[in-house]
Amino acid sequence: MIFSSTINTFADTPEPSNNIDYPVGWQMWSAIAVSHRTDNNTSRVILGNSIAVEAARTGKINPWPDGAILGKIVWKDKQLKNWKAATGPGELVHAEFMFRDSKKYSKTYGWGWARWLGLSQKPFNDGGKSCISCHTPVKDRDWTFTDPAAFPTLK
Repeated sequence: MIFSSTINTFADTPEPSNNIDYPVGWQMWSAIAVSHRTDNNTSRVILGNSIAVEAARTGKINPWPDGAILGKIVWKDKQLKNWKAATGPGELVHAEFMFRDSKKYSKTYGWGWARWLGLSQKPFNDGGKSCISCHTPVKDRDWTFTDPAAFPTLK
């Protein structure tokens, strides 16, 4: 797979993860939130498809609507060369996604869980077990950690 930064697409679509197709075009989705994990020094941007963004902006996230896709793009923190008080994205760790379909994924709490590793976007396949295990503490929040960031609305 070759990633072209000029057109922001893959020459070849990565293989499915956990029997879920790669969400082509996620690089063009809108941001919903950001987070930083201090335990493993990673930064994340949480993106959403149009359904997820609309739900986030209107507060309709518990439960998230069917058709919503949340993407969490994770980088190792890197000290910024010209701004010593800040870190920024370093090595890409993975891109992981939650696909909301309460019927299709009823056995996995209404979500399809998928992850692709590194710049090559190699699929990670464990049936979503590691994702579900990690997200169990937020099962009462529709299995999501994300608190959507406030964005100004213009009238």
